[in-house]
Amino acid sequence: MTEPDQEMPQKSGHEVIRDYLRTLDASPGVYRMLDAQARVLYVGKARNLRARVSSYARPTGHTGRIARMISETATMMFLTTATETEALLLEQNLIKQLKPRYNVLLRDDKSFPNILVTSHDFPMIKKHRGAKREKGSYYGPFASAGAVNRSLAQLQRVFQLRNCSDAMFESRTRPCLQYQIKRCTAPCVGQISKDDYRAQVGDAQRYLSGKSTEIQEKLAAQMAEASEAMEFERAAALRDRIKAMTQVQTAQGINPRSVDEADIVALHLEKGQACVQVFFIRGGQNWGNRDFYPRVGVDVEEAEVLEAFLGQFYDSKDPPRHLILSHEIENPDLMQQALSDKLGRKVTLAVPLRGEKAELIDGALRNARESLARKMAETATQSKLLKGLAEAFDLPGPPKRIEVYDNSHIQGTNAVGAMIVAGAEGFMKNHYRKFNIQGEGLTPGDDFGMMKEVLSRRFKRLLKEDPDRTQGTWPDLLLIDGGAGQVSAVAQIMREMGVEDIPMVGVAKGVDRDHGKEEFHRTGKRVMALRHNDPVLYFVQRLRDEAHRFAIGTHRAKRAKSMGATPLDEVPGVGAARKRALLAHFGSAKAVSRANLADLRAVDGVSDALAQRLYDFFHDRG
Repeated sequence: MTEPDQEMPQKSGHEVIRDYLRTLDASPGVYRMLDAQARVLYVGKARNLRARVSSYARPTGHTGRIARMISETATMMFLTTATETEALLLEQNLIKQLKPRYNVLLRDDKSFPNILVTSHDFPMIKKHRGAKREKGSYYGPFASAGAVNRSLAQLQRVFQLRNCSDAMFESRTRPCLQYQIKRCTAPCVGQISKDDYRAQVGDAQRYLSGKSTEIQEKLAAQMAEASEAMEFERAAALRDRIKAMTQVQTAQGINPRSVDEADIVALHLEKGQACVQVFFIRGGQNWGNRDFYPRVGVDVEEAEVLEAFLGQFYDSKDPPRHLILSHEIENPDLMQQALSDKLGRKVTLAVPLRGEKAELIDGALRNARESLARKMAETATQSKLLKGLAEAFDLPGPPKRIEVYDNSHIQGTNAVGAMIVAGAEGFMKNHYRKFNIQGEGLTPGDDFGMMKEVLSRRFKRLLKEDPDRTQGTWPDLLLIDGGAGQVSAVAQIMREMGVEDIPMVGVAKGVDRDHGKEEFHRTGKRVMALRHNDPVLYFVQRLRDEAHRFAIGTHRAKRAKSMGATPLDEVPGVGAARKRALLAHFGSAKAVSRANLADLRAVDGVSDALAQRLYDFFHDRG
């Protein structure tokens, strides 16, 4: 007989799942499986929720991964949708947000750069990343910033479009260096007519749209005309532009004849790891490729991985008209419908078996295999280094997450703190963080005070967002750029916050501040050093140098921004266009601050209300 105060045995996973079947119907929707601590284990979609969930209620017949997931399930959550397509989109969105342990997860989801030709009387050509809010024509995506920069450099040689900002363009009184080296036609000072410049812009846009042959024929005809007219300097300039265009096409490597707009997506699985290669083909031109390493399990199939990748990858990006895949996916019709709805036009999915498209897939698969082999070799090396780090600093085990901190400033101005993160797979750049130093009581150049502020803010946030340390965001090791003083200051902060169980090492320059003679400081222990040829020493140096690089870059960006700032930036309703108009009219922000109400109203684009707001703002300040 069971005692009254004795707890009943907790139901196992498939029994918990079976209890939910009574409340489910045949609607499409999304389900979530959660463990006893309410952590999301898995997010899935279903055409028929009851049928899909019933498959988990069986105690046998599952792969090892699914069996483990079921055994850990304590509760479930459900959300019905109108269609299965909506369920697919919601599923991938939730996976990206919640990062469940048993889902295939795309870990690197940065935006891709584009080339933007702006909307202006004399358009500029430039690199653009992020939301497409600025008016103009966008061409992309390109696989990397380097791919865009190389293309822009060659396009400058061919089409000679301006790349200066509108403010600089409007303030020029004579041609800049770009004109002297034949990279721009100097429309800012009237060296080319508006119509001729527009013709160059049109040629550049046609080229970016894939009509390169047409442009080359046009330039060749113009070169022949110039030669016949004995305009040899003009003919030589046109010859150089044709040569530059040929170099662009040669550098692109793959330029498929039968594919105008597509992403080539190839997957290679090996030993529980995956690599997806994506080649971007636009306008019949190869605009580069990127490799991705989604998180997968040992018993997943290609169809599941590739479908999850496509859903998450195109959740925040516009798909092209065609997707050429290396493997079939589980729900091709559903994915095609979802992507077509997103783009507003038909998107097709294909797994080619022969012809040029199959050759493109073979090339992408080869890249995926080679990239994964390199990644696995690097991971093995990284594991050895982490193990060596644990032995060198008497850590309980190889750290899974190392956080490295550094500060950067010039005599205390534009001070920033930087945090970089490294783990078993190398630098985790999407976890890097920057901190604008806010402490008003800090003495300029007080490195101890800055480090205290950075660490306080970091761990206050951790204690608030992940107090149970279950989300993998807590570090196993802190590396601080500094010696005994820095370590003591940080240790004091950690004690005050009740976080004293995280190992911390201060990395200080040693004798003569030489690279290779670093000293390591730890709380309550003697100063130590590593052999000059120890791989662990080189590893720590790389970590510290990466933190220093990130801190310096963040500081320079902040300083550049502050140098261009004016009091006008603080006035509500004054955007970039009105700021330019005010500065052009008065000559400086100081002159704007001294202007009377009537003069402010005389500026183009400044309404009576804004003029009054400007006048009141500067008078209140005074």
